[in-house]
Amino acid sequence: MKRDVIRINQEKCNGCGLCVTGCPEGALQVIDGKAHLISDLFCDGLGACIGDCPEGAIEIERREAEPYDESRVMENITKAGPNVIKAHLKHLHEHGETKYLEEAINVLKEKNLEVPDYEEDAPLACGCPGSAMQVPEPQSGGSESPQILSAELGNWPVQLQLLNPNAPYLKNADLLIAADCAPFAYANFHQRFLKDKILIIFCPKLDHTIDQYVEKLSEIFTKQDIKSISIVHMEVPCCSGIEVIVKRALEKAQKNIIIKDYTISINGEIM
Repeated sequence: MKRDVIRINQEKCNGCGLCVTGCPEGALQVIDGKAHLISDLFCDGLGACIGDCPEGAIEIERREAEPYDESRVMENITKAGPNVIKAHLKHLHEHGETKYLEEAINVLKEKNLEVPDYEEDAPLACGCPGSAMQVPEPQSGGSESPQILSAELGNWPVQLQLLNPNAPYLKNADLLIAADCAPFAYANFHQRFLKDKILIIFCPKLDHTIDQYVEKLSEIFTKQDIKSISIVHMEVPCCSGIEVIVKRALEKAQKNIIIKDYTISINGEIM
């Protein structure tokens, strides 16, 4: 399967590190003075990092990337030197990719290369908070007796993969495009965001149909004369991919619609 993956021109890269903070997936690190894509596994190909590169060293290329082949990736990783090897192993470890981590270590052993200590306490700059374990502080509603709230959902289905772009309720709609975690994190989601809006949800990190999402949203924007777009996503970096996808779809549809962007903290507050 071919999909979009970023490519870094090492000759143009000056190691400034701006792309690292612009990478939603935490897939980039500056090692030995150059930016590196640590693993295809964590690159969603959205290109959020491109606009942060002052040297124009990053571009998107379409190439074979599925099914993921850790052994093949390791062939390139080992050529990049011990620091890149260590960063790659730690990245796999931090994301709980046990199977790929085992494959990577086996490749190193087969090549008689040292397996670095990837479980050191010092955290990597790219450590992905989207997969970090946390216990959010419960938010009190300020009342001892529970309040019964009305549901504001006005359409079904809500998952973008299941949505029909020709659905009549999309005509002249005010869209609410949300990360699928947001309604669970923000207790007053229905009343604060959903009232009088048509809901679309997806996950920019875990869903594997990003290109199809751009196509479907573009079709909706083209056909349905959308009145407004609001986005609600979590504070974790990978969730910002929702805005990137929506903007790509607007560009493809040649539409100019102002986006209202809301960020929800892990503790369930609007930031």
